[in-house]
Amino acid sequence: MSLGIYLYGIFPEAVSENVILEGLDKQTVKSYSLDGFNFLYSEAKQKKYFASRRNLLCHEKVLEEAMSQGFRTHLPLRFGLVVKTWDTVNEQLLVPYKEELEALFQKLDGRREVSVKVIWNSQEEIQALLESNPQLREKRDAMEGKTLKMEEVIDIGQMIEKGLQVRKEAIIQTFQDELNGLAEEVLENVPMTEEMIYNTAYLIPWDSESIFSEKVESIDKKFSDRLRIRYNNFTAPYTFAQLS
Repeated sequence: MSLGIYLYGIFPEAVSENVILEGLDKQTVKSYSLDGFNFLYSEAKQKKYFASRRNLLCHEKVLEEAMSQGFRTHLPLRFGLVVKTWDTVNEQLLVPYKEELEALFQKLDGRREVSVKVIWNSQEEIQALLESNPQLREKRDAMEGKTLKMEEVIDIGQMIEKGLQVRKEAIIQTFQDELNGLAEEVLENVPMTEEMIYNTAYLIPWDSESIFSEKVESIDKKFSDRLRIRYNNFTAPYTFAQLS
């Protein structure tokens, strides 16, 4: 029994029936055309989908498999979007946002989203900071084993924090200098964890990804084992497909 229509994304052309995709609840993914827009959807077997890892990955996989089959340009829809009828889609999405959707298709045509996340080890960075700053290290060492006043604790903490900030900014500047010029748009997002110092999405020409990837690898080698870099070169363009 169908409880509605589960939507994955919008494409400028119909996805061929030869592209067999499996969606949530192991339902066959189909394409439906509405006023010039083509929606990937499957029958919803639940009124509301829990944002579990399995469900989220399934949603992403549908879009990524469509991309891998040559349907690159698309507007991904947020996870968990279930509607009752296609009339609802038309009234709430196409009628009010048709021009914006068409503009987004034009913007994304021939382009792809890639992302870079940078993680460091803050404790190792503190140690490296102290090793590179003898005066700060001596001041820190002189305080060990002593009962410190609150202002002394604050003072040394602020000095270390300032030093870490300088080191962090130097790393970020390297990524910006090397990568920003290769992208048509850059969006820096809030880091997801305390140890993540850089979280950025780039909109680049589809066929220039190999050049971008080589740059990321070059930066990785430059910092050796100091950083962990997570580079995603194949993902639905959520960051750059936002309606205003």
